[in-house]
Amino acid sequence: MRALPLHKRLVAELLGTALLVTVVVGSGIAAEQLSPDNVGLQLLENSTATVFGLTVLILLFGPVSGAHFNPVVSGVDWVLGRRAGTGLTGREVGAYTLAQTVGGVAGAVLANVMFDIDITQLSTKDRTGSNLLVAEVVATAGLIALIFALARTGRGAIAAPAVGAYIGAAYWFTSSTSFANPAVTVGRVFSDTFAGIEPASVPGFIAAQLVGGLVGLALVRYLFPDVASASDDVVVPHITTHESTETTAPRRTP
Repeated sequence: MRALPLHKRLVAELLGTALLVTVVVGSGIAAEQLSPDNVGLQLLENSTATVFGLTVLILLFGPVSGAHFNPVVSGVDWVLGRRAGTGLTGREVGAYTLAQTVGGVAGAVLANVMFDIDITQLSTKDRTGSNLLVAEVVATAGLIALIFALARTGRGAIAAPAVGAYIGAAYWFTSSTSFANPAVTVGRVFSDTFAGIEPASVPGFIAAQLVGGLVGLALVRYLFPDVASASDDVVVPHITTHESTETTAPRRTP
């Protein structure tokens, strides 16, 4: 079995995050155009596209990089695995985060280009309020707990539909519509549409997402004390290595 080098995993993370934001922003633009007077229908159209798009992207890029598409997921993967010798290294987390963030911005720009919208615009959609921050903590904590619980219990093969379903549901049961992802949050700054977020709202959202990641981490460690053994299989089982060249590497098992 051949392990993929870091640069290929970074490309997968960049493209996966970019396309995820393209799905979110693009479907938000389409929803505004198709249902201009019905916010509920807009949210339904936006969330449905996100469910299917995220599921497909995890299936496509998961075998390469694990399909994190989210700095919080990558960070928790490192925290859990650093003592067990599993998961990402600190250097890889930094590289993943950079690739994901660049991808998030690129994805929003791509959506704007496809819908003939000014690519230099910034969002003016205010998303401030303690209720929205609590929602982001809840959404992110649930996402982290789900991902790592699936990996630890050997059900990573169903992570794609499960994660897609969770995010789709969280669109509706959280007041923030479940961003739950710092890279996606930054990307959505560049869309002055239904799916956007103004720059001033970003720090609060990211802080809440980091808190949510810690809550999810605490929960999954409590429920599954040996969860660190499965860090290599997040979000889905994939070929990983801590080297940047192709080497033969045995798979760790829980």
